[in-house]
Amino acid sequence: FSSSVFYVSPWFPQTQISPKEGWQVYSSAQDPDGRCICTVVAPEQNLCSRDAKSRQLRQLLEKVQNMSQSIEVLNLRTQRDFQYVLKMETQMKGLKAKFRQIEDDRKTLMTKHFQELKEKMDELLPLIPVLEQYKTDAKLITQFKEEIRNLSAVLTGIQEEIGAYDYEELHQRVLSLETRLRDCMKKLTCGKLMKITGPVTVKTSGTRFGAWMTDPLASEKNNRVWYMDSYTNNKIVREYKSIADFVSGAESRTYNLPFKWAGTNHVVYNGSLYFNKYQSNIIIKYSFDMGRVLAQRSLEYAGFHNVYPYTWGGFSDIDLMADEIGLWAVYATNQNAGNIVISQLNQDTLEVMKSWSTGYPKRSAGESFMICGTLYVTNSHLTGAKVYYSYSTKTSTYEYTDIPFHNQYFHISMLDYNARDRALYAWNNGHQVLFNVTLFHIIKTEDDT
Repeated sequence: FSSSVFYVSPWFPQTQISPKEGWQVYSSAQDPDGRCICTVVAPEQNLCSRDAKSRQLRQLLEKVQNMSQSIEVLNLRTQRDFQYVLKMETQMKGLKAKFRQIEDDRKTLMTKHFQELKEKMDELLPLIPVLEQYKTDAKLITQFKEEIRNLSAVLTGIQEEIGAYDYEELHQRVLSLETRLRDCMKKLTCGKLMKITGPVTVKTSGTRFGAWMTDPLASEKNNRVWYMDSYTNNKIVREYKSIADFVSGAESRTYNLPFKWAGTNHVVYNGSLYFNKYQSNIIIKYSFDMGRVLAQRSLEYAGFHNVYPYTWGGFSDIDLMADEIGLWAVYATNQNAGNIVISQLNQDTLEVMKSWSTGYPKRSAGESFMICGTLYVTNSHLTGAKVYYSYSTKTSTYEYTDIPFHNQYFHISMLDYNARDRALYAWNNGHQVLFNVTLFHIIKTEDDT
């Protein structure tokens, strides 16, 4: 048998094997076609370890096993990371919801702050018509006016789209503008009455006649209100800590005066009440803090007890009032033919410092009040009343005016100006009301003397 190439069992692939590699021929024969059939014996198992292909196969298997283990470890890690990702996804969804809530809350808060700024600007905007009337320092006023308009436009835009501007920056701009406007207002001289608007009804209480007031010289934190019902037969003054307490009826204190008062034309000035003693022309100064009379003095020649009252009567002969300049008494005398006399009083001693005699009949006046040393007189206490006459103590001249105001409840028995509030306090047929006043101002410059 000369051939060195053998065909082995049919379930093996055909492989050329050299006899030198350990294979042994067990038997051989020839089939009918003349082909040689041989039976071979493979080498023993210990010889296979030296087989190069077996070593390669074993190494490959080991690599596969190692890879399988690595894949298993990787799978475990992947499962763990997957669970972590799921957990993080849940947490991120929660955070997203929280951030959305925070954003909504921030917008709500920003809206509130910007609304406060808008309200502050609304308080400043009424100054524009007044500033427009100033004849001096026109360049400064124009600049203020433009800044107010620009800032108002910005605030309006912010209301439409929250977050377009920085709140703190806007807040500082408003505060700066407000400070500059206040500084500008400090330069204002006394103003001339131009317009009366309102009224605002604060409360409905008491009889048809009475008086209510605040102290124009009180500090900003002191907003006490005093209430004196009726024009005669009364000595009780009711005190309230604030307008809010007055509206709710929460009295803080009552005072029992030593004398009854006459009329409704009293005034509180620098912590003391000034009133006309009943059935006399005596003026009383009563200290609320001390609870006693500090001074009293007769107003020489002044008519009293309905001799020279206002048109509505009510023992309104002597009208006490205060303005930016000081304390005043308005009354009439026989010596001045029943026409109005204006006297400036010393607030401590009640002495008359100076007097002015006008030509306006006291009995033809509905009410009167002082603003910056000028007396303004209404022509009636009834519907259709208007400021008809004014007299300047600075120039000792008068003029007829035409400044209407709304007599909402048809009968005014008290009308007094408060310089701190820049408002008229009125008793309107059992209603306590406030009128706003518009004054014409001139700005002082450094060149003014």
